[in-house]
Amino acid sequence: MTKLTTDQVSRRFTEFYEERGHVRITGSTLLPPPGDDSVLFTTSGMHPLTPYLEGRPHPLGRRLVNVQRCLRTTDLEEVGDPTHLTVFEMLGTWSLGDYEGPRSLEWGYELLTDGLGIDPRLLHTTVFGGDGRVGPDLASLEVWERLGVPVERTAEDNWWSNGPTGPCGPDSEIFLWTGDGPPESTPTGDERWVEVWNHVMMRHRRLADGSLVPLPQRNVDTGLGLERLASLLQGERSVFDGDVFEPWRRLLPPLWGLDETSVRLVSDHLRSAVVVLGDGVRPAATGRGYVLRRLVRRVLTTLWRTDSSYGLGELPRELVTGTLGHFGQGGEDPETVRRVLGTLAEEETRFRSLLDRGRRVLAGPRFRGPLDEADLHYLHDTHGLPRDLVESLREEGAGVRGE
Repeated sequence: MTKLTTDQVSRRFTEFYEERGHVRITGSTLLPPPGDDSVLFTTSGMHPLTPYLEGRPHPLGRRLVNVQRCLRTTDLEEVGDPTHLTVFEMLGTWSLGDYEGPRSLEWGYELLTDGLGIDPRLLHTTVFGGDGRVGPDLASLEVWERLGVPVERTAEDNWWSNGPTGPCGPDSEIFLWTGDGPPESTPTGDERWVEVWNHVMMRHRRLADGSLVPLPQRNVDTGLGLERLASLLQGERSVFDGDVFEPWRRLLPPLWGLDETSVRLVSDHLRSAVVVLGDGVRPAATGRGYVLRRLVRRVLTTLWRTDSSYGLGELPRELVTGTLGHFGQGGEDPETVRRVLGTLAEEETRFRSLLDRGRRVLAGPRFRGPLDEADLHYLHDTHGLPRDLVESLREEGAGVRGE
């Protein structure tokens, strides 16, 4: 495979589709469009495009390409494994009632093999095999068989939806083999097959009663994790070993004596916090601000588990400027960098004070036994101690008593 930087992969992707009539959407941000309260942060490239997938004409036309930064909190517990990040960039393409799925799959194969240098023998695909309501995706199956790419039929694994209601449809996923030897088994049978690209044939709308009705137009929506693909093209099996995280790998281990999993979590969460701050979010007790606060507190909890003297004031400025620069958020602006570093320092001070107060409160006789819901509500409403913090402090106290 061709070793490309993350920026080179992004450019090749967008240029490939611009040459095929797609117009690039600019102005990527983690914040949903004004008036959209369905999510706190943008979770996928298609999210801002939902009205256009449902039939509204897009001002840029019917063929679109984008590099969208996204944030997902559903995967927080999995951060540290080879593929999951909290903030990441999603490469996406859309046909809004223009071309159909087969053309999208053919272009995807061409870009991966001719454009990015992936050996076709390392690819495997899956397609929707049909269920009781919708028949099998024979058009996608025919494309992969014609191109000579192994294909596996599934049902639930290849039906895409963005929730219980809304646009949905069958999808075809492209996987890359990451094992040492020749490819084995299938994507559902061997985890060394890593998904790199999903092509959704978005033709249906699911109603509240579970029934499906046709959308006003037949769309194609594709999504591809930039950091994941780039790290694989660079010969790495983990997103944390790709070039995006090189400064973090270089600067954090000498600074803080953390194990590998902790280095990954701290790198991911601090990088994510910087990007969230770069998009103008401030720490708060609810909403987007609480997501930011939770990320910072997970970092501090991880650091202090190793050494209570560690602090974010030691964070190398290069990591903040580099991250803000990569996402186009003002890494060259000293005031922006000072604001980000200052906010992180304020949150650390606030969290230390909260922990000290929490330890004092929980040491009282009322809370020495098991806690019920009334206790947890009281601790939150009266002392500002969230449930997860109370549980963490109780575990800490149990560990001390057990020594």
